[in-house]
Amino acid sequence: MYTKYSIEEIKNKLKKCLSPERYNHSLGVMEKAVQLAEQFGCDVEKAQIAGLLHDCAKCISNEELKQYESYFEECEKLSFKTWHAPAGAYIAKRDYDINNEEILSSIRWHTIGKINMTVLEKIIFIADKIEERTREPEFREKIAGTLEETNSLDAAMLKSFKITIKSLLKRELPICFQTIEVYNYLLENYNKCNHNKQRFV
Repeated sequence: MYTKYSIEEIKNKLKKCLSPERYNHSLGVMEKAVQLAEQFGCDVEKAQIAGLLHDCAKCISNEELKQYESYFEECEKLSFKTWHAPAGAYIAKRDYDINNEEILSSIRWHTIGKINMTVLEKIIFIADKIEERTREPEFREKIAGTLEETNSLDAAMLKSFKITIKSLLKRELPICFQTIEVYNYLLENYNKCNHNKQRFV
């Protein structure tokens, strides 16, 4: 057991903390995470819980999120849009009794990612981008298409980072240095593992 609460109990608690759209998104991520867990041989229950709770702190005000600043990476302080991830991991443990470190880590790193992510962490990162309930098709289909074409979580993550970095550059917004580090790490390892196939571009 990864928590004393059932999935339905978690849903009921979560629904009170999120906007209807954000709750719908969370259900979408949960559904997609379960699908990906089955596809890539990951613990389905972990994926279900992490997907459902990944945005549990999303509707907390920025002012309130600042109380969790000690959990932020320095680069996360550049953009309030990333604050809900480290805060969410803390809240998932405190308010939803999540006692599994991999679930908590998957919530923690679903925005900026990190080097050496586990399969579950990658699944939650990708599921967040390609769930079908709320994500815009133009954005979602690029990443989902890469996943389908390559059957590679790393390739899908690379596509997501590429889109994100291009968008941040276009809008002249700061880019977290860890995002660049993770992108470079994934690119190097993906190309190394696929040296006899078409390289990721």
